[in-house]
Amino acid sequence: MNAQPLANAQPVVSAQPTAPAPPKKVLAVIPARGGSKGVPGKNLAAVGGVPLVVRAVRACLAARHVTDVAVSTDDPAIASAAAAAGAHVVVRPAAIAGDTATSEAAVLHALEGHPDAAVVLLVQCTSPFLTREDVDGVAAAVVGGADTAVTVAPFHGFVWRESAQDGGEGMGHDKAFRPRRQDRPQDFLETGAAYAMDAEGFRAHRHRFFGHTALVRTDPARVLEIDDPHDLARARALAPLLDAARTPDRDDVDAVVLDFDGTQTDDRVLIDSEGRELVAVHRGDGLGVAALRRSGLKLLILSTERNPVVAARARKLQVPVLHGVDRKDLALKQWCEDAGVDPARVLYAGNDVNDLPCFSLVGWPVAVADAHDSVRAAARAVTATPGGEGAIREIAAWLLGPELHHTPSLHNSPAQ
Repeated sequence: MNAQPLANAQPVVSAQPTAPAPPKKVLAVIPARGGSKGVPGKNLAAVGGVPLVVRAVRACLAARHVTDVAVSTDDPAIASAAAAAGAHVVVRPAAIAGDTATSEAAVLHALEGHPDAAVVLLVQCTSPFLTREDVDGVAAAVVGGADTAVTVAPFHGFVWRESAQDGGEGMGHDKAFRPRRQDRPQDFLETGAAYAMDAEGFRAHRHRFFGHTALVRTDPARVLEIDDPHDLARARALAPLLDAARTPDRDDVDAVVLDFDGTQTDDRVLIDSEGRELVAVHRGDGLGVAALRRSGLKLLILSTERNPVVAARARKLQVPVLHGVDRKDLALKQWCEDAGVDPARVLYAGNDVNDLPCFSLVGWPVAVADAHDSVRAAARAVTATPGGEGAIREIAAWLLGPELHHTPSLHNSPAQ
């Protein structure tokens, strides 16, 4: 039987899917002025081989909810590093760049260029172990309805304050009563790393805490604010433990610059009866350098050593060399300009304190395994192999592939 049409049937209209609301614009602002009395040049100081301001920019760029990243600075060197890392630079006026300037003033100024921002973040690059999850946590809290948000870490300590009358005075606790940790309410320590605010509310209140404040928990082990040189030294010591281990690959690097003594050699010198010096190098390193050269990477050997053995080794490897230079950093900077290489895409391998100025110039400072402690602390990556024992071959394997990990089983020889 055929179905009959209903007498008063209305045409069926297919429901159109509702278009999703456009994502809110979330602006992360990183204040990074040039002046710092406690640690001169603090915001460009390297931790784990990466300047503090660049570490903060990378964390913000990696966060899912952040749509725009701005660095507010009055310093051209910080501006250059921030722009190279992918941030928009906001030139901060002198009136809000002095010692008494507040972070809120810098954020409000940066916000003027983003009138459509719905959420604004204040991210402090003096917290070196800030993570993308921290940034996303405070941003998501405000996107989700909170007025403000702050990163905090669980805190179980008793806080004291000196009192002229009673000596030590317990803050928030009675010094005559010592409850167990599990019997006390959970307290949280403000980490100083990341804050988020509803942009409209922030413009009205002009401070970072108003309305409902969401607490975003972070790992207490990562809480560190750099205010003095001791904090910076501690951060550098912790970086190998807290930073995600990563070695560069070919997409990260356009040039490789190699120190000589202690990096391509084992840092020993043999002297014969006539005063002639011999050094030992590793044949596997020579094969690694040859592979790097064939790959099209620009190469340079850079050394303060004046011994002609450096030039002789460079000729054998068919690599340009600058040796006998007093200021390796100036020589490296000039070489990058002449070669048209961005220093941020240079891997520099070294082992001793005279390599540290070069480390601060390049994007990939690398220390060999037996490098000086200060050099290892400043490096972005460290080889598993000591200098003169195949460390350069290992670096070549990072860049060009695991097949280069298999180093020939040959004895060290001055001739190879």
